[in-house]
Amino acid sequence: MTQPHDPHDGTQRPPDAGAVEHGDVLQLDQSASSADYDPGPEEKRPGGGAGRFWSARRVPAALVAAVVLGASGLLLYDVAAVRAGHPAMQWRRSLADGLATRRLDDVWVLTGASVAAALGLWLLILALTPGLRDLLPMRRTHPDVRAALDRTAAAMVLRDRAVEVAGVQSVRVRMGRSRVKVRAVSHFRELDDVRTDLDGVLSTGIRELGLARQPSLSVHVRRPAKKG
Repeated sequence: MTQPHDPHDGTQRPPDAGAVEHGDVLQLDQSASSADYDPGPEEKRPGGGAGRFWSARRVPAALVAAVVLGASGLLLYDVAAVRAGHPAMQWRRSLADGLATRRLDDVWVLTGASVAAALGLWLLILALTPGLRDLLPMRRTHPDVRAALDRTAAAMVLRDRAVEVAGVQSVRVRMGRSRVKVRAVSHFRELDDVRTDLDGVLSTGIRELGLARQPSLSVHVRRPAKKG
């Protein structure tokens, strides 16, 4: 049975591990958790602050523009036709009659109001949030240059460093914007020794990623359970 893949996790097992060869899932029975790594205050750089990248959100913007353009064009055409002496379109007469005769507690009025409120809230969220959560801003060393590191790529870099620590059998890394969570399985050496080495290697790796906001580090090391 294969464990589900997580785009922000990386798992690497050596080919000589018996659990991998027989397709068994490792069950963990012992654990050792590290103290959280505190990155400390950020150094001020001459390039200024590096905020998050904002998504252009072209699809929602194009949909809203198309709907507004179509509705306003249709309404303008109908108003011009009425000014020219032609009767108003049937949809506008039906809409005006419905708004004049239906009560506020009518199910269709409440449904329409709920849909409009939900769409408005969705547009406000899109307008006020940057998006692009998978991009981690990097430190700016030049005011005209901005760079970002993909979260999956950052997790892979840290995973590759973690598997080089002696005693580590497999590693899973979840790279967040404010915290890096590492889950390791150690098949030999003392858990505290493996954890200490992982703390040092991964803390250095996080600093060398060059992120504008260094995330904290949480490391957990466990033993694989005996089969059977």
